Amino acid sequence: MTDSLYSRLGGYDGIATFSTTLVRQARGDELLGRFWSDSGEDRLARELQLLIDYLVKETGGQMYYTGRDMALAHKGMGITEADWTRFIEIVTSVAGDLGVGPTEGGEVLAFLDSLKGDIVIA
Repeated sequence: MTDSLYSRLGGYDGIATFSTTLVRQARGDELLGRFWSDSGEDRLARELQLLIDYLVKETGGQMYYTGRDMALAHKGMGITEADWTRFIEIVTSVAGDLGVGPTEGGEVLAFLDSLKGDIVIA
């Protein structure tokens, strides 16, 4: 039996490290930073924890996700194809920096691709 993607990504700690690094880089990005420009520290911490919870749950970990579905969570944000492309570039870079293997990286990208229709509007 193959270990869950959750386990292969390093469990909670691996996903938390990935998520924290991803959000920090996206927040500082020239294109994507605007999505966090009005986020106070409390809101940012909540959004980060929801991301961690969501990824833990979706990769096979034991976590209860209490946030909105992806379509509702991103409604009205105006996320474009260019935003999505840049986000995926950051995801790929962070995953590479953290030593995520090609199999796991491919699974993560396939999962994210399944969410694209709920997130990208134009």
